[in-house]
Amino acid sequence: MEYDQNPYEQLLYAVEENVATITINRPERRNTVTYQVLDELIDAVTRAGADDDVRVVVVTGGSGPFFSAGTDLSSGDGYDAAAADFKPLRGGTRDVGGELALLIYDLPKPVIAAVNGTAVGIGITMILPMDVRIAADNARFGLPFTRRGIIPESCASFFLPRIVGISRAVEWAVTGRIFQAAEALAAGLVHELLPAADVLPRAREIAIEIAHNTSAVSVALTRQLMWKLLDADHPIEANRLESQALLALGRMADVPEGVAAFREKRTPAFTLRPSRDLPGFYPWWATPSFEE
Repeated sequence: MEYDQNPYEQLLYAVEENVATITINRPERRNTVTYQVLDELIDAVTRAGADDDVRVVVVTGGSGPFFSAGTDLSSGDGYDAAAADFKPLRGGTRDVGGELALLIYDLPKPVIAAVNGTAVGIGITMILPMDVRIAADNARFGLPFTRRGIIPESCASFFLPRIVGISRAVEWAVTGRIFQAAEALAAGLVHELLPAADVLPRAREIAIEIAHNTSAVSVALTRQLMWKLLDADHPIEANRLESQALLALGRMADVPEGVAAFREKRTPAFTLRPSRDLPGFYPWWATPSFEE
């Protein structure tokens, strides 16, 4: 994987076989997160989302036993409640980790977390809006926020109960305890456990399966239907949106190509791109306003 064009200081960014791999690259600091890391992650995810050559995004940690050990508390760029730039808010009224979570939530492309090692704090909360989470079998996890006198951030109070259930989410969050990979798997926080060296290759295998065999516009609509309908009051809401999507897609080029590829037993050559071909009703959800 080539990083010659990497534009970041604390991340690695590469696109290969239509998969963008974003690597938190601070192994000497256990891949801890600073404002710069967050800003670079936001930029990298935005870049991948806008690039039609990118079909899937993989996020992982640099070399060593940590995906991310959370916020970097070793410098002034940390949780200093007395400071004007108290880290979660950076002197404003928005949690910066939440900005990243919302960006991933609205992305028109699948995001896979390749959790190559221990993930605590924002190391967990940043992966919650991702679609597939694969972890090292020796990884440890923890949400130590209450042990620091704060609360979980990055929209964790929205995502975590939806992933693992309310009881487990509250227990993990209020105790702040460290737990093992097997518990994370059993609760559904991660989908698969592998030896650390196999995590990124497995994530890329899944990503390439998506990139080479599916319609980018179909994937974008499917991903957002799944996420945005989690809180629907009635299945009729899904029926209405699915009907609009099917009607729109039926008039587009990827459907006849997909049918022809199936009949001819070949890989489809889909041409639709999210940057220009999503139907007019997308995005159908309203972004909540937030007073700065």
